[in-house]
Amino acid sequence: MPHEVIMPALGMAQDSGQLLAWHKKPGEAVAAGDVLFEVETDKAAMEVEAQKEGYLTDVSVEAGSDVPVGQVIAMISETPEGAVEAGNAPSPEKAADTAEPAPGGMEAGEDELPDGHQVIMPTLGMAQDTGLLVAWCKQPGETVAADDILFEVETDKSTVEVNAGRDGFVAALLAEAGEEVPVGQAIAVISAQKPDKAVSRKAAGARTSAAGETAPERQEKTEPANTPAPSPEKRVAAKTAPGVAGRVLASPKARRLAQEQGLDLQRLADAGHPQPFHVKDLETLKTLRAETPAASATAQRFELRAEVSGTGFADFVAWAKDNGGQADQAALLAGFAAASFGNFPAKVRVENMWQSQAYSAASLWLGQVKPADDDQEVDLLVRDLRASRISALQLDAGKCPVISILRQGEDLALVLEWTGDRVTTPQAIDLLSNFAGRMEQPLRHLL
Repeated sequence: MPHEVIMPALGMAQDSGQLLAWHKKPGEAVAAGDVLFEVETDKAAMEVEAQKEGYLTDVSVEAGSDVPVGQVIAMISETPEGAVEAGNAPSPEKAADTAEPAPGGMEAGEDELPDGHQVIMPTLGMAQDTGLLVAWCKQPGETVAADDILFEVETDKSTVEVNAGRDGFVAALLAEAGEEVPVGQAIAVISAQKPDKAVSRKAAGARTSAAGETAPERQEKTEPANTPAPSPEKRVAAKTAPGVAGRVLASPKARRLAQEQGLDLQRLADAGHPQPFHVKDLETLKTLRAETPAASATAQRFELRAEVSGTGFADFVAWAKDNGGQADQAALLAGFAAASFGNFPAKVRVENMWQSQAYSAASLWLGQVKPADDDQEVDLLVRDLRASRISALQLDAGKCPVISILRQGEDLALVLEWTGDRVTTPQAIDLLSNFAGRMEQPLRHLL
């Protein structure tokens, strides 16, 4: 069956694009991934690839023309003759619909849509046929500004927050969160005047299951007959958590912060929290972690090692005693560790062969490192084993990252141990790198 080539949307507020040049001639064979044509908007120019193998036929737009987004400009057919010669050309009515896409595939009997600007499912990739609507950020009838985030859409390669593109009112939402909508199809209408009756409905042609039902509908219908009816709150949660093909729905910012903080959004989904997830849901996820200490006990242990010269810190201890009034080596190590962690105020426990003492570090200044209450939980543990004969170790990391200092001749070996549910790998690398730098060149701490 012939494949329609449409003018893509390269920007959220784009109504049309200029076709700069065709890279294939009518009747020429094309392979999926071949550059088909170039298109330009007021913000970008892009080469558009063919999404299907076949022959370029029925080219209806010449280079240099301005073409409305969503309009069919050519076909990729099974034969060089194309759809017109084969009698498969779209009817005049269908061609008109293609040039100006019907809003959400409205059928007879449905409410008429308010007048206004139609927002389409954008093209985020040249080989993209559909986009998964993750969430609406505005509701029907609400005012919206051009820079406001209207919705979030996900493809197999990215998740993007899409701006409204113009000021007005959300007059219609033509797709629901969790639906996969064809690219170029209208999914919302923004009107200049507040609508008397805002419209909200499912998308026509959105991807459904083999039974013709969306995931939430299928879940409700397949519940066992003897299962107690869910509470209204749980039923709402089920309708707003449409797990599509096993994917967790979340905003781009929530995904980024979860990755940086080592949080697993799947745990929220497994616990039944409604999707899509936003930044505020990360606090709930952290609470879930606190409620399951067994998971921390079995978390994977990691270790990093570094070697530095031992003379730098020894010289600094003497200098701090004579010039800084700080004769407590443990306090110096606590200050170095807190500054390396980069989180003030911080609490650090320093253990050596004879004693264990907790310290509170309020800033980079060593004078603000003071003994603290031993009963309080600390952010870091420093084991000062320079006076021992231990040259290597592998211990269980506790509730916080642990830095061990070992003597190796004239040098020092620094070992950082941590568990994956407490510190991310980039944070651990920064922590040990900074601590090693301060131990080798202590004056860095004062700069």
